Amino acid sequence: MPSPSRDIADLIAIMAALRDRDTGCPWDIEQSFGSIAPYTVEEAHEVAEAVASGDREDLREELGDLLLQVVFHARMAEEEGSFDFGGVVEAVTRKMIRRHPHVFGERRNWTPAEVKASWARIKAEEKAERALRRGEAASTAASSVLDGVSAALPAAQRAVKLQEKAAKVGFDWPAIEAVLDKAEEEIRELKDAVAGGSDADIAEELGDLLFVLANVARWRNLDPDMVLRQANAKFERRFRIVEELLRARGKSPADSDLAEMDALWNEAKRRR
Repeated sequence: MPSPSRDIADLIAIMAALRDRDTGCPWDIEQSFGSIAPYTVEEAHEVAEAVASGDREDLREELGDLLLQVVFHARMAEEEGSFDFGGVVEAVTRKMIRRHPHVFGERRNWTPAEVKASWARIKAEEKAERALRRGEAASTAASSVLDGVSAALPAAQRAVKLQEKAAKVGFDWPAIEAVLDKAEEEIRELKDAVAGGSDADIAEELGDLLFVLANVARWRNLDPDMVLRQANAKFERRFRIVEELLRARGKSPADSDLAEMDALWNEAKRRR
């Protein structure tokens, strides 16, 4: 029986035992890269939620769950002879050393902007090397400054990444006030679509508005996903207070009406 441990080797051994074809866990044994991938994404989101909550104990637990996902994928790769957990560590340490020449090479007093530019250049070099390794001829496909933004990212985060890429070549608003003006324009267009457009028109205009709002977040160095998580948490907290106040009156939301709940909502806002 294994015991809780601070040694990563013990976690790797536990995963190997869970995947053992003769004595392991039936559920773990039948998993594949594809079946586990959604759990990996889910655990990454739960880490973000723990960060937003400020609960460090919760963050510790969620980071452990995310680490387990890495160990799980590495174990399956080891079973098929591709790589093992040590290979994962080696790859990321090589990458970090290469991308920080100002720290691990000749020390340079770079500004954050210079570090970011160097990081982008080295990433581009790595991408070209991967393409060469895979036998992909760079000349056969038209390149774009938007290349490298993963389609698997949450939509709001991907919007910010695309905007950052475009901004690097000068395709950007001169100031955040112009972005806010654009947001107001998109709201007007959304109102017009709601008034007389089809569902497709409404969806298109709503998408444009969300894209611009993600740009507002980018201008203020905010994560739009995190901002929305915080707004969700605030709404949930306040609505639960509304429910609590209704219960004190012997009611539920179903027994109330909008006017009453709106008044209680204002009370909830005053509380927190």
